[in-house]
Amino acid sequence: MDAALRQGARVWLREQDQLQPCTVGSCADGNVLFASDYGTVFQYPKTSLTREKVLPMHQTSVDGVEDMSMLGDLHEAAILLNLHQRYQQGNIYTNIGSILASVNPYKSIPGLYSVDAIDLYRQHRLGELPPHIFATANECYCCLWKRHDSQCVLISGESGAGKTESTKLLLKFLSAMSQTSLGAPASEKSTHVEEAILESSPILEAFGNAKTIYNNNSSRFGKFIQLHFSQHGHIQGGRVTDCILFFSGPEMGGVSELGVGQEISHQFLKASL
Repeated sequence: MDAALRQGARVWLREQDQLQPCTVGSCADGNVLFASDYGTVFQYPKTSLTREKVLPMHQTSVDGVEDMSMLGDLHEAAILLNLHQRYQQGNIYTNIGSILASVNPYKSIPGLYSVDAIDLYRQHRLGELPPHIFATANECYCCLWKRHDSQCVLISGESGAGKTESTKLLLKFLSAMSQTSLGAPASEKSTHVEEAILESSPILEAFGNAKTIYNNNSSRFGKFIQLHFSQHGHIQGGRVTDCILFFSGPEMGGVSELGVGQEISHQFLKASL
């Protein structure tokens, strides 16, 4: 315990049944000061501190990791801290094994989704480069190509998390891979198919998305997107199936009753003006 309470040490402080990432401050006059990473300061008599109250922070949590399956602290607070630290450093993607966690930056990050980024990630397997949605898309494509097994990508998150944009980025990468596949006959070129799939998003969003309290372009439905590839790796066709209508919870809104800051679907709103 004494080693964990030295000034400057990184610890977890249990406060109201939650673990707070803290740095130990002064230990004068029998009191210990803890400065939380989230801006709160705590002070306790040293004699009242127990191993259940103060836990040493593992070095992986101190440094941060690209793959959270490597964290030495196995609890929710360590996951939140790692995501927070990486976000502060401008890294919005973090791996959890083969799962990709994404934090919506609510801003454009120059070069993150450029043609150069696509070219870089298509040449490396998962884990060889920093976490990225293109790495996930490339792993999916490689498994499809090498194993000839159907692949599935599940994108989930709360409203405003970036699910719709992530879907577009996956399609963008797979479309680029389709165009650069080697050995495909000219008759199998599928530019029109890829463009149709990518350009269907604005149409679906016009009728299926709406402004809510938390999100100006919230999807009010789920999408099941199927892509069909030729044996040469080219997209030959696709299907978009709507499912899971969202009309419940704090974002509920209808034609006859809307909350402040909410709208019905974009297209119906325009028709009513």
